[in-house]
Amino acid sequence: MPLLPLNERSSWKALQTHAEKMKAHTLHGMFAADPGRGERLTVEAEGLFLDYSKNRVTDETLKLLLGVAEEAGLHGKIEAMFRGDKINITENRAVLHVALRAPKTEKIAVDGENVVPDVHAVLEKMAGFADKVRSGAWKGHTGKRIRNVINIGIGGSDLGPVMAYEALKHYSQRDLSFRFVSNVDGTDFAEAVRDINADETLFLVASKTFTTQETMTNALSAREWTLAGLGGDESAVAKHFVAISTNAKLVAQFGIDTANMFGFWDWVGGRYSMDSAIGLSTMIAIGPENFNAMLAGFHSMDVHFRTTPFEKNLPVLMGLLTLWYTDFFDAQTVAVLPYEQYLKRFPAYLQQLTMESNGKHVTLDGTHVATETGPVYWGEPGTNGQHSFYQLIHQGTRLIPCDFIGFAKTLNPLGRHHDMLMANVFAQAEALAFGKTAEQVKAEGTPDWLVPHRVFEGNRPSNVILAEVLTPEVLGKLVALYEHSVFTQGAIWNIDSFDQWGVELGKVLASKILGELESAAEPEMMHDSSTASLIRRYRKSK
Repeated sequence: MPLLPLNERSSWKALQTHAEKMKAHTLHGMFAADPGRGERLTVEAEGLFLDYSKNRVTDETLKLLLGVAEEAGLHGKIEAMFRGDKINITENRAVLHVALRAPKTEKIAVDGENVVPDVHAVLEKMAGFADKVRSGAWKGHTGKRIRNVINIGIGGSDLGPVMAYEALKHYSQRDLSFRFVSNVDGTDFAEAVRDINADETLFLVASKTFTTQETMTNALSAREWTLAGLGGDESAVAKHFVAISTNAKLVAQFGIDTANMFGFWDWVGGRYSMDSAIGLSTMIAIGPENFNAMLAGFHSMDVHFRTTPFEKNLPVLMGLLTLWYTDFFDAQTVAVLPYEQYLKRFPAYLQQLTMESNGKHVTLDGTHVATETGPVYWGEPGTNGQHSFYQLIHQGTRLIPCDFIGFAKTLNPLGRHHDMLMANVFAQAEALAFGKTAEQVKAEGTPDWLVPHRVFEGNRPSNVILAEVLTPEVLGKLVALYEHSVFTQGAIWNIDSFDQWGVELGKVLASKILGELESAAEPEMMHDSSTASLIRRYRKSK
């Protein structure tokens, strides 16, 4: 029997009724009525501690949210993913990023075939290659060891590796430099190679099909740059390029030895691929042992998500809270605020993970969604953001739920720095929740005319996520936490969180327009007047 539209289900209607009542409640009032709330509305699992007490929810809210999850069939949908069912219905694919971090002993089947041995075969091949580069055993064309590793990719083939490298830089081998090229803007490539030599540089070209336009444009420029620096000997390519791809024919035509081609599978979406061969740069940077620790972190959160009752399930709770604000409080964004400099690229990574997954306007059966989906994720590391956009979060007119991420210990102890950093985590969450009343402002001796400007309304929700210290294992847990939170949201909205047709139209039109921009003769254009005028202006300028 097909599911009713979300807004017609009994659990959803009950939540709607409750939401109207909740709009009159404040966090200040809820904490006053329940002094133990701050200890009670917390969950600790897999080395992560979540305090969600500063959310505009009661026990009744949580019960109703869990009822929505149950009526949406979340349990069954989780099992379908882990079982290898083809839940990406528009591409008829399984969704098995969880297989990328499964232990060797597990069995996960796609079309009746266990994929786990293939995953571990690739991981072992990656480890062997990474060890050669790290030790200096891998030599370039002139016999010099590699000093510079440049990952060329885009989307998930770039955002994951960049984020992981920055997040785990503390554990990286410091006599190697790592750079990342993604933008087809030539400046990105030019700046990446400006101060290095070709004979010490290794390029990792990440494109499943080896046809991705931006990636292959940059890869061809890298090839030309390498050959120019090495005397034009075509055999040099095999010593300075490896491929993360499945297209052996095109890889070989490029000049890469297919023995140095690392594959992955169509059941791995790009934004879920940082722990596959796409993470080769990460493994070279931090070593196979640390990479395996990261995989173990991913897997521990996978097991937690699959087996833990929803009321104590970290990703489920976070997903339900996001849905609560998106659909009942008109919150259009979520701010992710890591108080850890190494996680400076984490919000950017989450942008693709969350918005490419749940930025959908139709349900699995092709009908228009009945509720809002896919909030905008954004953020910056603390304390930088406090001197930038926190003004809007505190005193603006929009409700912006926040995730604060902090650590009990720093990887770089320096005087009072870490205590000051963490004091800001706790202070910001407190200030958002409880604000400052006009009476409190007046009591400080503030002139009456200035009082309204210094009032903080409060009642602004946040989660605080704490871990002991940022390790490869903890990074894996954090990424998987958000992966499964995204899954939870998409499962309830009944959308396909694993396709991304929205990126296609612009790419197709760009290919057509490129020919018109480069045409020697005046092209015959079939565009709107604005686009046609812009193309003519650009052609004239060049």
